[in-house]
Amino acid sequence: MLAVAILAAGKGTRMRSTLPKVLHKLNGKSILSRVLDTCFELNPDKVFIIVGHKNDVIQKSFENHKFANKINFVLQDPQIGTGHAIQVLSKELKTFKGKLLVLNGDVPLIESKTLKGLIKFHDKKQADASIITTTLENPFGYGRVFLKNDQIDKIIEEKDCNNDQRTNKVINSGIYCFDYKSLKNTLTKLTNNNSQKEYYITDAIFLLNKSVSYKIINSDEIKGINNRIQLSECEEIIQKKLTKIHMLNGVTFINPSSTTISEDCEIGKDVVIECNTHIRGKTKIENNCIIGPNTFIESSFIKENSIISNSSIYNSEIMENVRIGPYSHIRPESKISKNCKIGNFVETKNSYLSESVKVNHLSYVGDSSVGKFTNIGAGTITANFDGLKKHKSIIGENCLIGSNSVLIAPIKIGDSVTTGAGSILNKNVENNSLAISRVKQVNIKNWKKSNL
Repeated sequence: MLAVAILAAGKGTRMRSTLPKVLHKLNGKSILSRVLDTCFELNPDKVFIIVGHKNDVIQKSFENHKFANKINFVLQDPQIGTGHAIQVLSKELKTFKGKLLVLNGDVPLIESKTLKGLIKFHDKKQADASIITTTLENPFGYGRVFLKNDQIDKIIEEKDCNNDQRTNKVINSGIYCFDYKSLKNTLTKLTNNNSQKEYYITDAIFLLNKSVSYKIINSDEIKGINNRIQLSECEEIIQKKLTKIHMLNGVTFINPSSTTISEDCEIGKDVVIECNTHIRGKTKIENNCIIGPNTFIESSFIKENSIISNSSIYNSEIMENVRIGPYSHIRPESKISKNCKIGNFVETKNSYLSESVKVNHLSYVGDSSVGKFTNIGAGTITANFDGLKKHKSIIGENCLIGSNSVLIAPIKIGDSVTTGAGSILNKNVENNSLAISRVKQVNIKNWKKSNL
């Protein structure tokens, strides 16, 4: 059997935040969620999250997690060390027989294949404890691991190391696999005789008969997060990994370091991602698109051969061969059909634009349906809100909507309708009509300003 304990009780004071450290996000997912998702790839029999500081906030954040019914929260109060956390957990494992995997809630980049390797190594060595270690050129902040005859002799926390001990570059990742029966017998023997007056789980190592080191090469996996600098470093690691995958699959990034993408997005071949472009959520971009520069896309579908420049798109569907931007804002539930052009400073929301529609300049199209081959003139507004409710505008095919028209919804404009520039329309217009609503122009000759 396999039980997993995730340590997430710390205050995280160095984050300088009211939000618990483990709830800060990396690429759209909380630090703790990342650890938890990796954990469930191991198919564990029991999963425990040991909480302390703001435990109610942490527990609430996982109410809708896909494995919520399999997560057990254990309260550690007070928080006096990792050894104390496992002592508290032991009350939940009175009859447990098997392996206990201990993970840190602030080490989010660990991969399941590495943890599987640790467990396999632990079984092969028939160890009481197996620990992931690595070598760092600058090991500052990490506990040092000291080996003797291929086994772990002791682990000393950074703050408790003397000058000679600090020169050791083999560090402890804080990730352990224990034979729980063996560990259980040592928990009552832990002491807090150290500078922090805390009970360390590392002290159990030299109390066990056989503790071994499972050394990994990629130290990025065990990078911990204690402050915002380390949070940004982990984000950078994720982004480099993602852009590398996409580039090898046929995507061009003009400046990868200026771009961020989500792990859930899909990008086709021969797509060009320009500088300062950010792609979030479950976005899918098909082949031969040009995205950016200075573009933000969230949870949207972009079909092939589309170009999006200096614009924002949220929860919308963009069909093939569409041109959007610069400075367009495509708000949620917009569907832009093939061969459409959405131009400078245009905003759409909850609207369907049929094929070959043009909305080139300074217009707002909200809660609307626009027929194919219609041209929306500059400055057109669909006035969809009456102060209480939203209403729909329906514009037919082959229409010419004059510049600075205001369509007051609910309204239906038929096919092949032309509206005069500057018109304010609040009545339906039949097919093949010209609709004009203007005050008659008056010119006063020989008029001069009065002297004030």
